[in-house]
Amino acid sequence: MPLDDEATRALLRDLDDPEYLEHPRGYDHPAARARFDRLAAGLDERFRCSCAVDRNVQDASHHGTIVVPATATAGADHLTVTVSNFGDLAVVTLGNPGSHDEEEEQVLFHPDDRRQVEDELRAHGYVALSEHLLWNRYDGVSALASRYSPRYPPTWWIRFFDYL
Repeated sequence: MPLDDEATRALLRDLDDPEYLEHPRGYDHPAARARFDRLAAGLDERFRCSCAVDRNVQDASHHGTIVVPATATAGADHLTVTVSNFGDLAVVTLGNPGSHDEEEEQVLFHPDDRRQVEDELRAHGYVALSEHLLWNRYDGVSALASRYSPRYPPTWWIRFFDYL
């Protein structure tokens, strides 16, 4: 089960560093990659498929994404797992990130699929977050907002799970 809203907000603010946008101070990329690869292999095994994995991420606050194909899920859509460079954070979305609102996801996200992905995340030490809070306007301590137009301000998703 993802963290509740209050715990998520507190964690995001705690991890928000004013100087480091792409990864936290002391970030160990080889260790993060090894753990991410183990997660991808675990999802392959758990869903009995070959997941699509994007490891070619640069200039971003996330490490990579893993897509479980719809043909391997109990539901009707694929699942996307996005892993942040910060705080062992991960988000599981039904379909592509941002494609379903919170209510739609509650109805459409098959509970067996959610449980399997979240169990695998937990087994590898990741903290699952709900996607819906991450679409709120970023109001943290970094200079991220200064890089964006006030008409299109950044979100917490951009801060921890997207390209910068």
